[in-house]
Amino acid sequence: MIEQDTIKLLRECDAGIKMGVAAIDEVLDYVKAEELKKILIESKDEHDRIDARLQKLLEKYKDDGKDPNPIAKGMSWMKTNMKLVMNESDGTIADLITDGCNMGVKSLSKYLNEYAAADEESKDICKKLIKLEEKLSVQMRDYL
Repeated sequence: MIEQDTIKLLRECDAGIKMGVAAIDEVLDYVKAEELKKILIESKDEHDRIDARLQKLLEKYKDDGKDPNPIAKGMSWMKTNMKLVMNESDGTIADLITDGCNMGVKSLSKYLNEYAAADEESKDICKKLIKLEEKLSVQMRDYL
């Protein structure tokens, strides 16, 4: 049970990281404020550092991880592009990123509870991702 929950939690974290990085990549070219761009790049870099640790664990369990749900990813892409077409501002970007962070925190928290038998290292990765998303959400408030 521990190994199954660990792999499932790692997969969800993997999908979450991919979704978060993709969301940041989608908006970076539209950012006007240098400080906002810096915050987003730093967050993306931190996602990548957590992902490197995550990938090592997935390798240990001989698992390929998980891609984000294609429907969720497509809907996110559509929402992002529609909102940016209507209002290409840093406020719109901050709003989109905040929504994404909130969804990430909610999903990851759910999976952390659902896969309670996962090993401590995997839970730690999930908790770090949750904290990263919470931090980014707070940092977006100045741009809303």
